Amino acid sequence: LQLVESGGGLVQPGGSLRLSCTASGDNLDGYYIGWFRRVAGPDYEGVACMTKDGKFTDYKDSVRGRFVVSRDDAKNTMYLQMDNLKPEDTSGYYCAADPLGSRDCTPYRHFVSYNYAGQGTQVTVSS
Repeated sequence: LQLVESGGGLVQPGGSLRLSCTASGDNLDGYYIGWFRRVAGPDYEGVACMTKDGKFTDYKDSVRGRFVVSRDDAKNTMYLQMDNLKPEDTSGYYCAADPLGSRDCTPYRHFVSYNYAGQGTQVTVSS
């Protein structure tokens, strides 16, 4: 499975962006998915997740109500819709996927526990 993110950019506070993560090599509907962003140092923090069947999603508290994760199986692509962006959302954003998981998901699952990840796309929120 290969993942390629797109959709990052520069946006003013309060603005919106939609990140895309297109998969190739396999079907995304066989994977649990997560969106992450870089934090200080080499660490990543999870911001959103979705179960394999697409029925369960969860979000980091600081983005809940502003970010929405979704998946389009026909396009083999996952999305992260980000609204009401804040300067503290500035980061490199990464999608990740793994075939293993449970009935639900948590955005606090470690980035390294996902078998596959993309190269990232930069989001900058600034006036």
